[in-house]
Amino acid sequence: MQELHLTQEWDKVFPKSDKVDHQKVTFTNHFGITLAADQYIPKNYEGKLPALAVAGPFGAVKEQSSGLYAQTMAEMGYLTIAFDPSFTGESGGDVRNVFSLDINTEDYQAAVDYLSNLDNVDPERIGIIGICGWGGISLNAAAMDPRIKATAAVTMYDMPRVGAWGYFDKGTADDRYASKKQIAEQRTKEYGSKDLAKAGGCYDYPAPDDQPDFVKQYSAYYKTKRGYHKRSVNSNAGWVLQSQTGWMNTKILVHPEDLKNAVLIVHGEKSHSRYMGEDTFKKLTGDNKEFLIVPNATHMDLYDGGDHDYIPFDKIDQFFKKNLD
Repeated sequence: MQELHLTQEWDKVFPKSDKVDHQKVTFTNHFGITLAADQYIPKNYEGKLPALAVAGPFGAVKEQSSGLYAQTMAEMGYLTIAFDPSFTGESGGDVRNVFSLDINTEDYQAAVDYLSNLDNVDPERIGIIGICGWGGISLNAAAMDPRIKATAAVTMYDMPRVGAWGYFDKGTADDRYASKKQIAEQRTKEYGSKDLAKAGGCYDYPAPDDQPDFVKQYSAYYKTKRGYHKRSVNSNAGWVLQSQTGWMNTKILVHPEDLKNAVLIVHGEKSHSRYMGEDTFKKLTGDNKEFLIVPNATHMDLYDGGDHDYIPFDKIDQFFKKNLD
């Protein structure tokens, strides 16, 4: 297992709860990458607990939204982990800030491996939560791994769809080919170098006036005290430019019929990403799938609750209690 140097002080963007115990843990995926996670356990629990693995948003770290979700769900009676995906945050991987649908799907399965082997977890009561781009990845993992008994995809992105066609499917095949050509040239240029160009994170706050509202909302989260973190990809220089083609020739849920266990997809009424969740939901089969719209909420409101505590933790808790019993 790769040795990681983990920060022990509380450096989250949300306050620490006095209702749970917290510790740093590590586990390794089947690519040999060691992942770092924050583990939250409700105080004074009895017996074996249901467990949840949480990740996202895409380009965030466990000190941001996923940690908030994990800590809150632990307050509700679950053993939870919020993990940094491979190559990001405190997790391992020699090249930093790159992504892979295959490896990131495996990250969830490795988290389930870890949880399934804890003495205080019931291995038959494990679920996962994915936020933003990790919402789509969580569904991909659940279709791969029947041990995942329930999945909540919150304010989800279908990252391969955005990678191939751009936001709102406004891109073209010519646009995509031009991007591939540019990135291929970048790979040649950077051969043998450890200093890889970044695609760029979010705009500094406030974002330029000519940007769409959702772009301004990203800056308001990632670039302010509300959500900024020094290890976050989106808060800083962004993903490695070379890795951007990674989404262009892949798909999530190639076999949605294999996702037989329970799913909850949650979107804000005013979220720019809502169309991705709605179209993904149409692909799911079975009578154990739910779609929840949060009135008035935007995409970013479901990261930390926004100004009105928009995250429907009670509904998410009800969903898992129903499907992990």
